[in-house]
Amino acid sequence: MYELLLWLYIINSVLLINHEIDSAYWHEWELFKLPGGITGFLIIHFPLLFLLMYGLIEIHKKTFAGIIFSLVVGAVGIFAFFIHTYFIKKGRPEFNTPISLFILYATMAVSLIQLAAAGYMLL
Repeated sequence: MYELLLWLYIINSVLLINHEIDSAYWHEWELFKLPGGITGFLIIHFPLLFLLMYGLIEIHKKTFAGIIFSLVVGAVGIFAFFIHTYFIKKGRPEFNTPISLFILYATMAVSLIQLAAAGYMLL
């Protein structure tokens, strides 16, 4: 089961990293009114990406922490889907291209499966 969780984590990480690349294109810091512009946005991502990669190591080591990281990443993916869908429905143009929508919907699908797999491993 850890191998499945490892691959789900990798797939979701790739989707979330691509979403963050897309977020830089759309100036997400303006959408969420974050201070610092692109500099602040990039600084925030150093620890986030470090934690994302560290979680992969924990899953590979088959630790309880790896399962927790997987649950968190799955929850982040679901949150990303819903918050961006909310802004799209409010008429915001960001993240409304076919590739942006594909990334969001794929993230949602993988996140749900990842949460189910990680949750099952907690039982």
